[in-house]
Amino acid sequence: MADFSKTMKLHIHPDVEAVRLFQEMTERYSQACSYISEYLFHNGYVLNFMRLQEALYDEIRNKFELKSQLTISAFKTVTARYKTVREQLQNNPFKYQDENGKWVYIPKTLDWLMKPVVFSRPQADLVRGRDYSFTDNRTMISVNTLGKRVKVSFDVPEYFNKYFEEGTPWSFGTAKLVSLNGEWYLHIPMTKSIPDNIDISAPSHVVGIDRGLRFLITTYDEKGEVEFVSGQDIIKKRQMFNKVRADLQSKGTKSAMRALRRISGRENRWMSDVNHQISKTLVDKYGSNTLFVIEDLTGVSFDEQNLSHRTAGGRNDLRSWTFYQFEQYLAYKAAEVGSAVIKVPADYTSQRCPKCGRIHKGNRHHDTHEYVCDSCGYRSNDDRVGAMNLYTLGTLYVSGDSNPRFGPRKIN
Repeated sequence: MADFSKTMKLHIHPDVEAVRLFQEMTERYSQACSYISEYLFHNGYVLNFMRLQEALYDEIRNKFELKSQLTISAFKTVTARYKTVREQLQNNPFKYQDENGKWVYIPKTLDWLMKPVVFSRPQADLVRGRDYSFTDNRTMISVNTLGKRVKVSFDVPEYFNKYFEEGTPWSFGTAKLVSLNGEWYLHIPMTKSIPDNIDISAPSHVVGIDRGLRFLITTYDEKGEVEFVSGQDIIKKRQMFNKVRADLQSKGTKSAMRALRRISGRENRWMSDVNHQISKTLVDKYGSNTLFVIEDLTGVSFDEQNLSHRTAGGRNDLRSWTFYQFEQYLAYKAAEVGSAVIKVPADYTSQRCPKCGRIHKGNRHHDTHEYVCDSCGYRSNDDRVGAMNLYTLGTLYVSGDSNPRFGPRKIN
């Protein structure tokens, strides 16, 4: 069994009184979160929930007049945010070149933060059952505020009722109440356990998936079929977002900062839709009992050493590309139809000749996007070669190699 998560974003429609109550609650909640964040910053980042609650519970309740459950949720919100920041810092170590020109990496911790995390956007995390619930006919949502409980209508999304069907239940988690451009939304995380019923020893399809910028994905399957999904339009649009963001940042006014937040939200939603469409197309094409093979990019640093052939704009695009989100979408959609996704080491997948196995960094020509083997003479598009090598690792996995990789293996 595997647990997969997604977020249901409901557009809700509170009346005037409910809007006032939502504004009051979300503003106080965000202020409380920033207060807790300030405490963490000055007290050694105590991310233990119980210790933090013992130190600040009464103070938060009295100062911000939050109810008990909201106070507890505020502690959880802040500690979760700092754990995320800590992971981001760990995945982005400080780097410099020593006197020999070798890159040196120094791990980052929360102590590298120059200031506390600020919760500037009004929000509130609501626990299902206590803070929010659906009415019996699921046409309204009941929300507990600081003053009273209110009922609000919402736009019913596609497949909404399927989330409540018996036999395939979704578990609803703590929802986030937010406001965007004067409209109110409730973001509800949902988790579902899906059986891993693919026969790895005999899949119907093995598909290697290489990811990049020029081509968002390049696929190679057991029939030798190759498919490219161009990223040129994506790059242009991201560069447009980057230009608008830079212009707003240069102004530095409050209105510019508000516009900057709106732009960021719009970009994130757009990129999420791109990842959704690509992953859906792949799963629809290959169907059940398929093994999708992707590179494990955990800890991979998209820095100047790896991207010396790219422009500064290209490096920014690659750093900000939502690789992890694509993996989540693909894994979830694949599992729903009885397929699976495995991640294999990225080592040498762009340097290995898929015909003779020769590994040589110089065989990949970034300027022409070609791979030319200096041993057997094999020539092909470099992204295609990456997908072919990932496919090969997938076949090794099917044959019983639990840790397929190219090059020397690490000794434990």
